[in-house]
Amino acid sequence: MNTTALPNMLDRDPTTMALEDIDISHIDLWKNDSKWPFFKRLRDEAPVHYCRDSEYGAFWSVTRFEDIMAVERNWEIFSSYPRISISDPIEGSTFSAPTFIAMDPPTHDEQRKTVQGAVAPQNLKKLEATIRHRAGKILDDLPTDETFNWVEKVSVELTTQMLATLFDFPFEDRSKLTRWSDIVFARLGEGIIDSHQQRQDELMECLAYFTRLWKEREDNPVGTDFISMMIRSDATRHLSPQEYLGNILLLIVGGNDTTRNSISGGVLALNQNPIEYQKLRDNPGVIPNMVSEIIRWVTPLAHMRRTVTKDFEFNGQQLHAGDKVIMWYASGNRDERSIKDPDLFKIDREDARKHVSFGFGLHRCMGNRMAEMQLRVLWEEIQKRFERIEVVGPSVRTPSCFVHGYTDLPVRLHKLR
Repeated sequence: MNTTALPNMLDRDPTTMALEDIDISHIDLWKNDSKWPFFKRLRDEAPVHYCRDSEYGAFWSVTRFEDIMAVERNWEIFSSYPRISISDPIEGSTFSAPTFIAMDPPTHDEQRKTVQGAVAPQNLKKLEATIRHRAGKILDDLPTDETFNWVEKVSVELTTQMLATLFDFPFEDRSKLTRWSDIVFARLGEGIIDSHQQRQDELMECLAYFTRLWKEREDNPVGTDFISMMIRSDATRHLSPQEYLGNILLLIVGGNDTTRNSISGGVLALNQNPIEYQKLRDNPGVIPNMVSEIIRWVTPLAHMRRTVTKDFEFNGQQLHAGDKVIMWYASGNRDERSIKDPDLFKIDREDARKHVSFGFGLHRCMGNRMAEMQLRVLWEEIQKRFERIEVVGPSVRTPSCFVHGYTDLPVRLHKLR
């Protein structure tokens, strides 16, 4: 539909407006971080909710923690094919980039297994020293007497360096990885891209670059990088160019957005909750638990999509084959039925790893331990150097109901005395 015709959700009262008029995907709710009372209304009164008209067409919303888990478990009814985000392909476009996260078993399992070794526990142990060294250098190079954008200087830089390592990507070109990640789900006219053709052209440049890396390694694919692992596996050795691009983009976005936005969101959450920041200063040993709470609180990917494979009744609602179902992880992580005091940010929360930010079941994020390690190491290094990271201006949120993150977070550093 024409996005200019969308009703303004910000002018509506989420507690009294008609349930059928709620469009939780409305971009203004996400740019202004105003979606929480709408989510609460849906969890309380319409946990499986039908939105007839939105920027993305009609869709069902699943907003409770346990219902999200139920959808995740039932992949035969709730299929990941053909897409995992709320948006649909452009009508008439022949461009596609299939990815294993948007597939079901057995193809999903075979292709996922191919690259999972890069983030296996034994490899993470080897990578920790590298992450610690890079995090330390990034922090040591930060200005201490001026305001700067934490997203750009720290969140983006650390995650991009790690991505370059996982792909064995030319380090001097690593900014390309950030760019490709940003344009995959970017909305037109929001400062990233202006047309679908621009998105397609830049993603084809990504394919050309990674095709060159494949050709350079295919005669001797001995590395532990993602590309060499794909070359060695029967499940991925003969992918079409579109499938190769799709899986590359999945690994780029998956390795970038979760960690990057958790790094930024964690700094903001600690500033908004000074008692929790003092707990961190008093006891740095709480960092591993704090990392899980940050990931729950931020929920860096706000939703995942499933498509109904056949008519099915779910929680009292009749779903039909082909219906689009959105699991709102952001809402599940604030569901008071499953998480005690979910609207409080508590770095010493009991059972802090009980969240759905990484998904659940066969599609659970394979890089979850990598993300947790990067955040843990970064905060350990921060606490060695700084008394406080002070947020000194308003944050700017990513204009998306899928990538739940930040483009700007102005900060000043206060060194340890």
